[in-house]
Amino acid sequence: MTTTPKATKRRFGGTPAQIQSALKFYKVLAYATGAMLLLLTIELIVRYGFNSVLISGGTDTLTGAAHSFGLVQLQDGASLVIGGLNISTTVLIVHGWMYVIYLIADFRLWSLMRWPFSKFILIALGGVVPLLSFFLEGRIHRQALAELAAHPQATKRY
Repeated sequence: MTTTPKATKRRFGGTPAQIQSALKFYKVLAYATGAMLLLLTIELIVRYGFNSVLISGGTDTLTGAAHSFGLVQLQDGASLVIGGLNISTTVLIVHGWMYVIYLIADFRLWSLMRWPFSKFILIALGGVVPLLSFFLEGRIHRQALAELAAHPQATKRY
């Protein structure tokens, strides 16, 4: 007597609509975080390679002249322009908070898809390794859609 192997039913942590929503949220954050990470990489090269920061506005402490916009040399780790907006520091802060939101998007998608923890870590690395989020986003998106299409019987959660 031969038995046919029973197809395993894929169990998702959410409905297809919830997973689609999580995919959209993840996609937006992957591109935004990736773009901010590229700006951050450029900022770090300018800061540590050229010992400069990008500042908008303020006053030059040596000459007293108004500073409009541009790179300012650092002396002993401090800028000689006061009162302006340090765009370099702003990029650091914005990327940091955007990465936190990216991790939330990552966690939401990961938990709804019920993927292994290693995939969560891989996706999380997309926000700290330059260019990785752009490559991962397409791959993760295709995998999630393929799993949803391959298991239509598992779509109902309730």
